[in-house]
Amino acid sequence: MRFKNKTSLVLYFLKGSMLFFVLSIVFSLSVTFFDMIGPKIIQYTIDYCIADTTSDTVPGYLNAIMQMMGGRDYLRGHLYLIALLVAVVGLLGAVSRYLFRLFNSMGAEKLIQRMRDKLFEHIMHLPFTWHGENHTGDIIQRCTSDVDTIKMFISEQMSSLFRIIIRIIIAMYFMIGINTKLTIISAVFIPIIVLYSFFFHGKIRTAFEKADTEEGRLSATAQENLTGVRVVRAFGREKYEKERFVKQNHGYTQLWIELMRILSAFWSSNDLISGLQVMLITVFGAVYCVHGEITVGEYIAFVSYNSMLVWPVRALGRIISEMSKAGVSIDRISYIMNSEPEKDREGATEPSLSQDITFENVSYAYENGGGDVLKDVSFKIKAGKTFGILGSTGSGKSTLMYLMDRLYDIPDGNGRILVGDTDIRDIKASWLRRNIGFVLQEPFLFSRTLSENIGITQKDSDFKEIRKAAKIAALDETIESFGKGYETYVGERGVTLSGGQKQRTAIAQMLVSKPPVMVFDDSLSAVDTQTDAKIRRALSENVGDSTVVLISHRITTLMHADNIIVLDHGRIAEEGTHDELITKNGIYKKIYDIQMQGT
Repeated sequence: MRFKNKTSLVLYFLKGSMLFFVLSIVFSLSVTFFDMIGPKIIQYTIDYCIADTTSDTVPGYLNAIMQMMGGRDYLRGHLYLIALLVAVVGLLGAVSRYLFRLFNSMGAEKLIQRMRDKLFEHIMHLPFTWHGENHTGDIIQRCTSDVDTIKMFISEQMSSLFRIIIRIIIAMYFMIGINTKLTIISAVFIPIIVLYSFFFHGKIRTAFEKADTEEGRLSATAQENLTGVRVVRAFGREKYEKERFVKQNHGYTQLWIELMRILSAFWSSNDLISGLQVMLITVFGAVYCVHGEITVGEYIAFVSYNSMLVWPVRALGRIISEMSKAGVSIDRISYIMNSEPEKDREGATEPSLSQDITFENVSYAYENGGGDVLKDVSFKIKAGKTFGILGSTGSGKSTLMYLMDRLYDIPDGNGRILVGDTDIRDIKASWLRRNIGFVLQEPFLFSRTLSENIGITQKDSDFKEIRKAAKIAALDETIESFGKGYETYVGERGVTLSGGQKQRTAIAQMLVSKPPVMVFDDSLSAVDTQTDAKIRRALSENVGDSTVVLISHRITTLMHADNIIVLDHGRIAEEGTHDELITKNGIYKKIYDIQMQGT
């Protein structure tokens, strides 16, 4: 789903919270009404109950209310009734204000909940390449700070817009009824405030956009350093990373200082114009009152209405300025929501993956340039067999498996990968990934217990299955040596475990799901050769009919595979069994000789 403009995106997020905002607007208008009739009651109390002004000019509705309360003479002797009326109006205003705040807050929380849910859901379905192109810290900043900015604008600014407009209209109506000339003096300042607010709108938007973007970079820097804190300390780079962070933080701070300068200029000029308006109304109103053009009650009421008018006019200017910030945040959220999620081809199927997997003339190059990673690669992985891939760093070993798992998509004309006779692009991605178990060289573990991490691939993992998988991965004895056993809490990204323990946990994690295709991407590199052999032996006895793909730099890991390919600069240099490759006296044999020296 693509959003053509900001309005369509905001309306999409407002589903489920729109009613709360509508109710908040209704009660906001009630607050405005009750606030506005208070000065009118005081005006007519002074002019027509206390003073001897005739009631000819009293509005019909107010005259009717006064008659219902006993008439002028009765009210003059029972002013407490008017005080009671003012109290009732105030109470109704307070109740309306409470309901406005209640529904507005409920709408705001529903809005931000939906925004977070939809953003998280959408991000989870974006291509693997998209995540590689965008910093995690920046994505988090968009999903937190920018989401809060949008929520604040809609709940605090937009929801007040109707109340402000109605307040201005009602105030101007009552003010015109009191004195036209004073009303004109007051009204002249409204377009001035609105126009200079639009003038500042562009400046504020530009400054906020720079600051918001820099905040994303700062978040990314902090996230990278916190995630890689062990590497930073291992190489003694604390001072360098601190200076790098301080420099970036300084730049971010300067951008916000510049934004605050613009906002300070905006608000101070706003205060100056508003203060000038109040001063002129007070002075001219006093002059008109002295000359008898308005009564004392009218003067008090007009000054009250003008004071009520100052805030909404200033708030209207603030909405225009805040619109700049919200516009930037909506654009940054739109970037995520308009990023194309992964999609299956129409009619995508769910075939069995217990079939031969064939690579036909596959070529692939990353978008950031650097030439082809894979060049016209063709081979077959037979179902139920063990297949080995050997190659130097950068030869394209992992890329082959990312293409098979559809983490990367093969461009049209760059070959194809078949499962049986079915192109993997015609297979549902979720089905493909559910049936291909992947263990990476640097596995990611969640901040949960070992038991939860191992069983995470299945909704309802039985402890017996978890322990069986751990035994196959040569991890059970290690876990039992921990004080809390399988309930041992694993720190963020598995920081409390060694490299070998993390790899074995990831292997157990994959084994629990019992996929028909198992890929081990250099996932035994951090374990010793004895443990390596023990795991491979256990795997061969327990994987059943599963197809196993082993990617490794270590010959001993691959030598028992049914077939092995050797990649060199993105091409297949050699293919065959261990014995066949040894007799060819090529790359495989050279690596074998080097690794076997001293053993």
